[in-house]
Amino acid sequence: MSDCCSSCCKQTSFPKKHKCPVNGKKYSLVSSSTIKHHIKDPWLWNETSQGYYFCSDPNCEVVYFGQDNSIIKKSSMRTEVGIKENNENSLICYCYGVTQKEAAENPDTRNFIIKETQQQNCACESRNPSGKCCLSDFPKQ
Repeated sequence: MSDCCSSCCKQTSFPKKHKCPVNGKKYSLVSSSTIKHHIKDPWLWNETSQGYYFCSDPNCEVVYFGQDNSIIKKSSMRTEVGIKENNENSLICYCYGVTQKEAAENPDTRNFIIKETQQQNCACESRNPSGKCCLSDFPKQ
């Protein structure tokens, strides 16, 4: 099992950040494997050799985009993207199903996730649409 908090993308030939073609802000690289886990009908996706990025802006309909400015919108997702929904029932941790409300009301959820991460019991690269560890998304204590 890989370390979920390590860099998600082994490919170094692509820029680590790229501008979303819709909102113009820069976002981080995400693996094509992560995208395949979250889009509807991944077998229909025309993946090409380029960098892909995760747009975390809750006000933007784009979830993933490529260097060629191709986009994958919320409507093409089979997974609800918590950061895009931004409500108390939105997932903050995809490995253990922790919602924003649970994380805010119970600090033990964060401590549990820290422990599980240290024991490498998470699968953030595939389960989290961002491809990254969820710990930075938890409310500050």
